[in-house]
Amino acid sequence: MIESNRNQRSRTVERSRCAIYTRKSTDEGLEQDFNSLDAQREACTAFIQSQKHEGWTVISTPYDDGGYSGGSLERPALQRLLADVEAGRIDVIVVYKVDRLTRALSDFVKLVEVFDRCGVSFVSITQQFNTTTSMGRLTLNILLFSPNSSGN
Repeated sequence: MIESNRNQRSRTVERSRCAIYTRKSTDEGLEQDFNSLDAQREACTAFIQSQKHEGWTVISTPYDDGGYSGGSLERPALQRLLADVEAGRIDVIVVYKVDRLTRALSDFVKLVEVFDRCGVSFVSITQQFNTTTSMGRLTLNILLFSPNSSGN
């Protein structure tokens, strides 16, 4: 008798706790029942749900910076997000677009250094930017270390 299960591998999917970060530069329209932050969060949630087979789950803590510029890292929700990254509560940060996280390349480099040190991946859902994959990490390294990106 041949055991058909002998050669089959059982794949254990590790759970990845995903934090959604949203930002809008102005507070215009934030009083609406459904605003830009809600739209960003909804799109990111749908993306995370599409990765459920990879063990991705949305954490319930909101990280929403409405009315804050992307030109500075001094934003309340971003600071809470970074504290939770440092505390080991997050595995993946999901944003709608990279510029929701920051508009300054030098700040992006700082954030990526924190993420790397803490073993956290970064995904931008509209720009096919995903550091959970080897190709995404390669793309990030090319972006960060290209001659045109230094100091900008």
